[in-house]
Formats: sequence, structure tokens, C-alpha cells
Amino acid sequence: MFYLVFPCGNCSYTCALLYPGGHGVSPRSMASWYGDEGWHEATTKTTIRAENEVEAHREANNYKFGFRKWKGNVTERPIEGRSEIIKELYSDLSTVKHQEGSLITVGNVAYVFLFGWWISLFYFLICPVMFLTVLGAVYGKLCWKMGCYFIWPFGKSIEKAGEVVRRPVAKPPRCEVIPEERDTDDTKDGVRDSSPLLCRLSTYVWLLLGFPVLVVVHCVACVVSWLPVFTIPVAKMNARTITSVLLMAPEDIQIHKLERAKVILYCNQAVNWYYYKYAVQGINIFALNLLPLVLASLVIGYTDKDHNYFSSETKFATAITSIIPLSYFIGMGIASISAQSNFAVGAVVNATFGSITEITFYITALLQGQRAVTKCYEEIVKAALTGTLLGCILFIPGICMIIGGIKHREQRFNSRSAGVSSALLFISIGGVFAPTLFSKAFGNLVCDSCTNIPGNASVSFTCKDCHYDMVGSIKPLVYTISVLLSGAYLIGLIFTLKTHSHIYDIHISDGHGGDHVVHWSRWRALAVLIVATALMACCADLSTDNIEPMLTHSAISQYFIGVTLIAMVPELPEIVNGIQFALQNNISLSLEVGSCIAVQVCMIQIPVLIVFNAFYDVGFVLVFSDIHLWASIFSVILVNYIFMDGKCDYFQGTALVVVYLILLALYFFAPSPRSCW
Repeated sequence: MFYLVFPCGNCSYTCALLYPGGHGVSPRSMASWYGDEGWHEATTKTTIRAENEVEAHREANNYKFGFRKWKGNVTERPIEGRSEIIKELYSDLSTVKHQEGSLITVGNVAYVFLFGWWISLFYFLICPVMFLTVLGAVYGKLCWKMGCYFIWPFGKSIEKAGEVVRRPVAKPPRCEVIPEERDTDDTKDGVRDSSPLLCRLSTYVWLLLGFPVLVVVHCVACVVSWLPVFTIPVAKMNARTITSVLLMAPEDIQIHKLERAKVILYCNQAVNWYYYKYAVQGINIFALNLLPLVLASLVIGYTDKDHNYFSSETKFATAITSIIPLSYFIGMGIASISAQSNFAVGAVVNATFGSITEITFYITALLQGQRAVTKCYEEIVKAALTGTLLGCILFIPGICMIIGGIKHREQRFNSRSAGVSSALLFISIGGVFAPTLFSKAFGNLVCDSCTNIPGNASVSFTCKDCHYDMVGSIKPLVYTISVLLSGAYLIGLIFTLKTHSHIYDIHISDGHGGDHVVHWSRWRALAVLIVATALMACCADLSTDNIEPMLTHSAISQYFIGVTLIAMVPELPEIVNGIQFALQNNISLSLEVGSCIAVQVCMIQIPVLIVFNAFYDVGFVLVFSDIHLWASIFSVILVNYIFMDGKCDYFQGTALVVVYLILLALYFFAPSPRSCW
């Protein structure tokens, strides 16, 4: 067993009070032993259990400055030590489980209307066909039994007659008769056919007329039931039917008859809501099921450029949604490499790929604006940057406080650590919006049109579309600030990884840990990162190519589109991570999720855009609209006030979310930027 010891004030953890002897002591004796300072230092030490060394590194990375907080495990977890709920998720439906309560549930009844009737219909249609061939009559009986089974399979079991299971034939067998004692249900003239399957004419009739049709039927049912995730038991049932049941000798298949027979298939529910936890090779099932959407968006986006079959809105929707699974795969790749490497490599990987999703989208949008000769795309990028800040400062902590507070009533976190994060946010926000304040203080007020009543000099002018023109020294200021922000980020990394790395000691207890198998090796994770980044660039390109109708013909303000859709869609995996941390009573990490993203926006993403603009001028200038300036400053002040006492509940979370929604309403009703008219 691995233990991570690091400073944290979260009372939800098991605190390990350590002293040279290695034995636990009471808080009072610890206080008298260490004194006030020693007692304070010891109580800020927290022990987190990890299953192996790789997972220990992953957990430690969650508490590092500049590291994004990825939730998923990077090593395989033994199924034996997990809960019964998780074991059932990974069951192959070959075990009979006692069902508590009635089998007549909403999910099972829905199965009959969505799957059961038409799967059974195909069996009933093939049944007479097999009887008409005479040779395939035995498979006709099988089709009748299977048709009755699939109408309502719950609580029934498909069993192998006898105690020894004959595996499906993979090699050509010797055609000789092996005498066996069998039941006489499916006999012909009192003699049971015990010859190998491939030596029977009925098998070839079945493989020619019945089996192919049923494979297509079950494959369709398998795909359709797999995609909604919660109906995966139906998908497993259909997959096992194809791979096992339909390849068995028909006389060996019994449906809930033999008590001592080997169970081949048993299912008691069509819907299992816990399948949101299901993973394949460490990949969450939702992210896996969204991969076909990525391919679909690329195909329709690059093959139908003239919009003959799909509208621009459809292409934009599919492309922007495809960013969600790609963001997840990039995150898993980062977590896998970081957990299997030293902290320096992890820091480089996090700094390089941690913001690659947003940076890719922003750069493609700026390039699209340059090609279209419009500043509207630049305003969309600035709105997205601001929207990410607001979402990370207000929405992510707020929704985590609400969900965690409902389950745990009141949660505690280290107010000192949160204060450091808030101070860092103040520095970041101050640096990002300093050029905007500079422009307002020293720029010239310029208006596009001013009118006055002729001959009446006493009436003031009415001016429209007024803005502050930037003075010539704004670019050197922007470059200076970008260097300072990047330097502050580097200092934080050095503090965490070099000078104060002893804070994150990993203690390994004797006789535990054992072997572990990583889901993704370093090279595989690197390959996933590269491929996902390339696909991300393509999806970002399609999004910016097809967003124009929303910018020119939409009645919704472009500000609102930027701060919501473009800003928050790439952060959905992070929002899910924060919620999972809050449900585990680890609100400290939930708050760090938002803070980490906000810091990376100010200290990595914006400096990268400035550097890119310096080498390839796309017209990006770090001067924001007033609405972005005051919304961001107000949000940081509010969060600092909320984080003062080190406690939170769902009421405080509700306050943050309500303020976030108020700001969204402000953006929704705000007029569009001048450059988008």
C-alpha cells in the first residue's frame, strides 16, 4: 500500500500524525511533544492511500502547482477488491445473481418495446425457414426457444446441457461419433446426434440461412444498446449470444431447465444506471462512445464543403461536441505520462499539452478571422478566454460545492492554500487586464459617428460606437506582461518540483503494492496525445469554418456564444472531475480544478497567443471590452470572500452559480461587438 503525505486541511481525509518512532499518538501528546508550531505542522499533514507506485505519483500530481487534476486511474485495478456494484458492471452475464424485488421494472419493460419484440420477431421468422429445409429443423426449434427467450429474458438462464461445456469449434474436427449420455428432448428417433458440429449438414444450413441474419440483428441491437451506456447489459447479452450461444450445438442449449448445468447467459436487468462508471482499458465509456462522432464530424466536414447535405450549424455542432472526447483522451495521456515519469517530465507535459485544446481552437479562430478580414473572431477568442475564467472561478467551484454539500452537508478545505490560489488569481487577472486599464487611462476616445442639432451649439453631441484607441506603447507593455506571467508560472513550478519537493513525500509501507499493469504505456500515451491533438486541430478548424452563420445571422450576442459554448465545452471533462472529487468529500481538489485552469489561461494560454501573434500577425491585441474587465474582477473578489473561512456548503455554491448565471444573462442581452456587425 502506498501513502502520500502532503499539506492539506481537508478533514475528510485520514490524517497521519507521524513522528520518528513511527507509532500513532494522541493529539494532546502530539501538541505537548511538538509545541504549537509542531502541532500545526503535523495537523496539516494528510495521508492518501494509493494502490501502487504509479497511482501514488498520479495522486501526488493532483496537488502540484500547474498540474491539471485528472480523475481516472492509469493502472488496472483488481476486480476482486472492488465493490459488488462494480463487479456486476464487468460481469460477462455467465453468473446467476439473485434478484431482490420484482423483475418488472421500468428498464425491463422499456427493453420489450425498444429491443425485445423485433429481436424475437426475426427468430420467429427464421424458425419456419429452418423447418422447411428439413435438415435444419433442429435449429428451427432453437429459433423458437430463443424467440421466446428474447421477448423477456430477465430471470431466465441459457444453460449448457451437462456439466462439461464443449467450446465452439475453431478447427476442423474429426468426424467420428462420440457416445454420450444426454437428455432425450431434442432427439431424432430416440438417438441423439453427438457428431461434431462441422460434420452435420444441419450446421451448414444454419450457417447459410439463419446465422448470418441473426448476427446482423444482434450486432445492430448491440450497437444501439451500447451507445446510451446505461443499456450496456442488453449489448452484452446480444454479444454473448453471437459469440457463444448461436455457435453451440442446438441440443446442448437449455433455457432454465437444468439446475446443475453450466450457465452460458443470464440477465436480470436491461438498464443499470451505474454504467457511467464503466471503463474499457481505462477509458470512460462516454468518451469511448463519442469517438464515432469525431470521425463523423471529420467526414461530413471535409467531404461536404459546399453544404449540400449538411448545414453549417450541423457541422459546427458535431465538431464542437467532438472536442469533448478528444479533451478527455488528451487528459488521460497527460495523466499516464506524468504518473510514469518524474515530476520534471510531468511538468513539461502538463505545460505543453494541458492547454493544447484551448490554444488550438483559439489559434485556428484567429487564423480564420485573418482570412475573413474581420476582427469578430478576435472578439470571440477574447470572450472565450473570459468565459473560461468566469466558469473556472464561479461555475466549477459553485457546482462542486452544491453537489458535495448536498451529500456531505458541510465540507472543509485549507483556507490558507485557497488564499494562495486566490492571490495568484489576483496577480493573473491584474496582469491580463493591465493593458486594458492602460488603454483606458492613456488612450484616445474615438467615436465612429457623432450628431448634433444644427444651429444649436448648447446641445451636446450624440456619439455612437465609442472606444479607446490604443497608444503606440501598448505592444511593449503586452510583451512585458506576458514574460512576467510566464515567469510567475515557472517560479511556481520550481517551488513545487525543486525547492519544496519534500512536501510531497511518498511513503511506501512494507509488504504492499505488488505488481501493477498500466492501461497506457508512456509511448502509447504519447501516441494518443499526438493523434488526439491532430484530430483536435481538425475539429477546431471545422468549428471556426462553420461558426460564421452563428456570428452573422444569429440573434444571440456573440459575447454569449464565446463565454458559454466555446469556453465551457472543452472544460466538460474537468467539470466532471471536480464533481467526482466533491462527491468523495475532497472539495480541496474540486476547488483546485477551477483555479488550475484559470491560472493556465492567464499564465500559459494568453502568453502563447501573444507570442504566436508576434511571429505571425493575426491582429490579436490584449485589450478587452469593459464587460470582460469588470466581470472578471468582480468574480475574483467574490471568490476570495467565499474562501475566507475554509468551509463551504451548498448555499455558498448556489451563490457562486447564481452570480455566474447573472453574468451570463448580462452577456446574453449585451449588444454584439462592433466588429461582428
